[in-house]
This record gives sequence, structure tokens and C-alpha cells, in this order.
Amino acid sequence: MSSSYTVVDLFCGAGGLSEGFRQAGFKVLAGADNDPDAMATYARNFPEAQSITGDIRTPSVKGRILEAARKADFLMGGPPCQAFSQVRNHTRMIDDPRNALYREFVDILGKVQPSAFLVENVTGMDQMGVRQQIEADLSLEGEYTVRSQVVDAADFGVPQTRKRLLFLGVKTSTRLQPPILAGSEATHAITLARLTGAHRPQYQLAIHGGLQNILAKEALANPDDVAVVSASDAISDLAGLQIGNRTDELTYDGLPPPNTAYQRMMREGAGLFVSNVQVPRLNPDTRLRLLDIPPGGNYRDLQEQLTDRYLTGHKWGQSNGTGKLSRKHFYAYRRLHPDIWAWTLNTKADSVYHYSVPRALSVREFARIQSFPDRFVFTSDPRSGMIEGRHDGGPAHSRYRQVGNAVPPLLAKAVASRILAELLSQEFDERSYA
Repeated sequence: MSSSYTVVDLFCGAGGLSEGFRQAGFKVLAGADNDPDAMATYARNFPEAQSITGDIRTPSVKGRILEAARKADFLMGGPPCQAFSQVRNHTRMIDDPRNALYREFVDILGKVQPSAFLVENVTGMDQMGVRQQIEADLSLEGEYTVRSQVVDAADFGVPQTRKRLLFLGVKTSTRLQPPILAGSEATHAITLARLTGAHRPQYQLAIHGGLQNILAKEALANPDDVAVVSASDAISDLAGLQIGNRTDELTYDGLPPPNTAYQRMMREGAGLFVSNVQVPRLNPDTRLRLLDIPPGGNYRDLQEQLTDRYLTGHKWGQSNGTGKLSRKHFYAYRRLHPDIWAWTLNTKADSVYHYSVPRALSVREFARIQSFPDRFVFTSDPRSGMIEGRHDGGPAHSRYRQVGNAVPPLLAKAVASRILAELLSQEFDERSYA
């Protein structure tokens, strides 16, 4: 589906929001971010859009953003907000210097005043009690009707629980109301299913009774249902990727055929090749521990002798002097469970391990869990060294970081589809009464 509606994406990263809006039918005019590696990915995947790299506070960069945004029907982005705690000191978030990027978004919104907008961020804002402040800032003294809501990506066909706080606004003069996303589009599966059982020897999926819960269980068990998607639904066709593989592109002919409707959907439009399939090397100690942890488990499932700091004589990382693993490291041993969605991914390759093979995931598997289609290729700026805006860690880490920081495209598509339906409905009503 396509429409005449256009969008500009600020603080776009690799482009999760843009991808979802494009899938829903919006035309992406531009994306802007300070990270040159993320913008290299954005430029590769959105050749139809303008890629604006640089600090939004720089006059030349902001000028380019304003020029693009004035042509857009919709403005969106996830501006970082650092100073949550300032509300306790009776200082508004928008006035705190640490929230300069958030203030820039509000300023651009006020200057271009599109038909509608979306701001997304972490739910920590809610916990600090600043939601009402943000709604007031974004309303621009009544120019916009703003509605905030917390949604979970797993309720929209993403094989991952990932909660986001959304602020949707529409011009008050349109008399439209920002849509509620937790309605009929959401499965609410996230509240119904969980893993249970004593830690060893295995975890099992448990779903409470009730019709809606039964439907969620049936959807999880049905490989042809994309409403509720498990980890194995998402990545089982990639289980054979080899540890330490340095080839980042393979032909689909070398992989099993897709096993599920979700995998078929992810492969659509990718052509003959699948990219981002390198798998990190595995420390021998880590392999021994993973073999002892059941799918869905973590460090709590390790036998006592496997909690020693070093097992095979291979010295790695920093020792805490106790001879045991430090608590900080415990969270690196979490394994997916095949029958349920993944927990929230972060930006590091060792934040999650495969459910059936003792290894970390490739960037492509990260992307599948985030609902990026296989045709979406993650890359980095070819320039070497610490160029402006780059995060430390090298190209490989950057790609995991780009995926881990993104908004899942299928969640963005659900938002965009609802907004588009409202805008098209208004168009229809205006033509009917013209």
C-alpha cells in the first residue's frame, strides 16, 4: 500500500521507525542522526530519502532538517532525554540543558507544524513522572492534541518484548483524536504467556486460561500465524550459521527453506543473498556454561563448579579477585527459549545466546528478532578512526548497536497504519462534504 503522505525521521538511527512507516505506505523524505555509522545504514536502505548526518544543534544541519521537514505531513523521532530526575527539583525537562536534543525536536515541531507527529522513548520517562510535562510541551499551547501510551512490541507481531512510551499528536484543528494502539491491533499476548518451572532441567511455556489466552497459545504454536511470534519462528532457519564465520553474506541456497510465515515474510524482497550473518567467536569457558544452561535459562541454572571465574585456563576479561563470576557478567549467559519471544535486546552481541546451539547470535538474527526484513542491510561508515559522532567499539559492535537501539519496524508499522487510516478517513469525509 502507498499513499501521498510524507514523513521525516529525526534521531533516526538505522531507521526502524522509517522502515515501519515505509511499509505502512508513507513516503520517507529524510532521516537525520549524529551517528555516521547508523546513517551509512540509513542511506543504504533509504536511497529515496535524504540522509542528514550531524548534530541537530549545528545551524547548517538544523537548516537542512527544517527544509525537509517543511515538506512533510508527519514528523517523528526519539530524542534522548537525560534529565528525568530534574522534575524533583521543580525544573521542567525542556529547560534542562541536558535535554537539548529533546528541546530541538519541540522547536522543529513548532516551526514546521506538520499534520501529525510521533515521539517515542523508553518507559523510564513514565516512572519519573514526566509524561504530563512532555504532553504539555508537545501540545504547543493547544496547537496539537496529544495522547501518550505504553505499548509492547510483542503484542504487534515482533518476536521480542520491548516496551516503548509513545506520544502521538495531531493538529487540533483537524478534530482528529490520536489513535489508541492497545486496541484491536494488539494481541495482548505479552500479559498471558511466560516461562515457568524450576530452573533445571528445563523451562516450559505457560499460558493462563481464557479465550484470549487460548488464541495466543494457538498463535504461538502455529508457524503460519504472524500475530504472535516466538524466537524459533523468527530464526530457526538460521540455526546453522557457523561460529567464527567471517563471511557476512550467504546465498539462501545454502540455508534451509523458511519454516514459518514470519521467516517467509522476513525473506521477501531480499533476492538471492542474506547479509549480516557473521557469528562472533565463542570463549571456551562460555561454551561450557551454555551447554549447562537450558533454553530460557541464565546464570542461575549453572552448576556450582561452572561459576568459577576461569574454567579452561583461558584468561579473559577482568577478574574481580573472588575466583567467581561477577554479578555484572551473569547477565551475559541468557539463552532464548524457542517457544516464546525474546526478552528486550540490548546493543551487545553477548546479551543473548541461541536456544539450540551454544553460540551468540548474528546481526541478522538480532535484526529478525527486531522485525527488520532480510533486505535491510546493516553497515557502517567506511572511514576509519573516531570520526565525529561515532561510538567506540568498531564496525561489528556498531551493527549490533544499531539493531539493538532501533524501534522494531513492525511496531512502527502498526503505529503508522493507524495514523494513516485516520488521515485517509479525514480525507474521505472532507471529499464527501465538499
